[in-house]
Amino acid sequence: MKDLQPISLEGINPNKPLIIAGPCSAETEEQVMTTARELASNGIKIFRAGIWKPRTKPGGFEGVGVEGLNWLKRVKEETGMYVSTEVATRQHVEAALAAGIDILWIGARTSANPFAMQEIADALAEAKATCPVFVKNPVNPDIDLWIGAMQRIYNAGIRCIGAIHRGFSAYGKHLYRNMPQWHIPIELRRRLPNLPIICDPSHIGGKRELVAPISQQAYDMGFNGLIIESHCDPDCAWSDKSQQITPDVLNFIINTLVLRDTTLTTENLALLRQQIDELDNELIEVLNKRMRVCREIGMFKKEHRMPVVQATRYGDIMQSRVQLAKEMGMSGEFMSTVLSAIHEESVRQQIEIVNDRQL
Repeated sequence: MKDLQPISLEGINPNKPLIIAGPCSAETEEQVMTTARELASNGIKIFRAGIWKPRTKPGGFEGVGVEGLNWLKRVKEETGMYVSTEVATRQHVEAALAAGIDILWIGARTSANPFAMQEIADALAEAKATCPVFVKNPVNPDIDLWIGAMQRIYNAGIRCIGAIHRGFSAYGKHLYRNMPQWHIPIELRRRLPNLPIICDPSHIGGKRELVAPISQQAYDMGFNGLIIESHCDPDCAWSDKSQQITPDVLNFIINTLVLRDTTLTTENLALLRQQIDELDNELIEVLNKRMRVCREIGMFKKEHRMPVVQATRYGDIMQSRVQLAKEMGMSGEFMSTVLSAIHEESVRQQIEIVNDRQL
């Protein structure tokens, strides 16, 4: 994909970060128009809104469908803004192009599915589309899958392609809704230096208070722009209300972001330390769960007159865990030390259980 074209839109300065903003979902015509007018008055030139909303579970608001495309057309006519929406099927592509939508983006669930990506690519090719297409990273941290999704769009004849970094899904509670894993878009930039990369701080953070710091981090790392969810009344939004901000707050954030002369190649120190704190807490919780299981094992061993220490199993565990650590890039000596300390504490707790039962 060496001949990718820059995102060039009339009236938008190509030397400044691209800003795309609008509600998570187009809910009503009044909500769309109110938000669009407020954004336009603050200088935003590209409006986004989800028309079809793929949801994790059935039963939630899944978008207004084709009717919403007429609202986007009205936004374009009355404000002069470019309009964009997400597509996930051939029918979505055909309807969006027929409505004159200026920019399409493809969501994280869709980009993870090569069959769906090929269907979208075929629809774009058959329509001889030339509009910019942005592809969000897949839900799982697989850079080759992300690149493969964009290659399908490229093979359809689209040369104006951009990547949207929206973070990666992770199990459990974390600081972020989706883990940023900044090293992945950094590697994407290394492989495809001509590819515009846009950051989606709304979906990475999942909370409106994280939009500003994540946006600044993206600027510091040389991202080409931001796509931010903005709603005229976020607390009443029908989807993702906790991560949406008002147009006025968005304007304040954009005006306080700093474009630095140098580009960072990793996360800033504050965000890194926050992640360390979160991971340390998770590590302690996991160790506590492990010790609870060890105490149960101690009771089982006493009841069945088994020795607390079983050298053969300990040796097998050490060998397999150390090898796994090496495969993950860690020192075998380090992992041996960690496992020895964990085993020593496990034995101590099992012995306490045995001694308590003897009393």
